[in-house]
Amino acid sequence: MTAMPRNVPSSIDLPDVRWLRSSYSTGANNCVETGRPATGPYAGLLAVRDSKDPAGPALLFSPGSWAEFTAAVRGL
Repeated sequence: MTAMPRNVPSSIDLPDVRWLRSSYSTGANNCVETGRPATGPYAGLLAVRDSKDPAGPALLFSPGSWAEFTAAVRGL
């Protein structure tokens, strides 16, 4: 079994993703954006990228891993 990649070198490699920002974002491009690839080898994962570098790399998370991460951040 092959392990899923943890990132993609460029967000451009995820053409079908609709990137979203938090409603708390100030629009100053100092936040992260998330999106869900709908097709291809990354379908079902959550992609996260830096809004300052939209063509830069994106991290990939399983839905469960992302839920655990966000729950831990809320608990700080």
